[in-house]
Amino acid sequence: MIYPIVKLGDPVLEAKAAPVTEFDASLRKLVNDMFESMYAAHGVGLAAPQIGIGRRIAVIDVTFINPEIIHTEGRISQNEGCLSIPEFRENVTRPKKVTVRAQNAKGEFFEHTGEELLARAFCHETDHLNGKLYISHISALKRDLMKRKIRKLMKAGEW
Repeated sequence: MIYPIVKLGDPVLEAKAAPVTEFDASLRKLVNDMFESMYAAHGVGLAAPQIGIGRRIAVIDVTFINPEIIHTEGRISQNEGCLSIPEFRENVTRPKKVTVRAQNAKGEFFEHTGEELLARAFCHETDHLNGKLYISHISALKRDLMKRKIRKLMKAGEW
């Protein structure tokens, strides 16, 4: 099942997601649906809040359940966007290398280290699970301008 991507303005995007405690068939189905939804939207990663589900699940060609960033190295500033804020992109500084500790769909713990784009995706999706969007990492002025443009689009029925 392909879920629609929720957009900025939906409260689920700015709320901390609940930990997953049941590792059952319905979780595995949701994970599969999230991959399908991510690929349909041409995304690099997808967090459950982006499809309206407030649970700590993210997919980035790997399933990350209850992920926590346990180590970072370096810094790199690159252009970043989000499926929940389509058509908008800004430079965001993130760690260059990130190690995540998470669980898979069976509840087994693992650690995974990524660099460059994968590190950015780890941070971006983990932020979603903590109720943060990438725009929290840009200047207040740029963020306010973006939100103002989005409000205009909402009023025009184009958002």
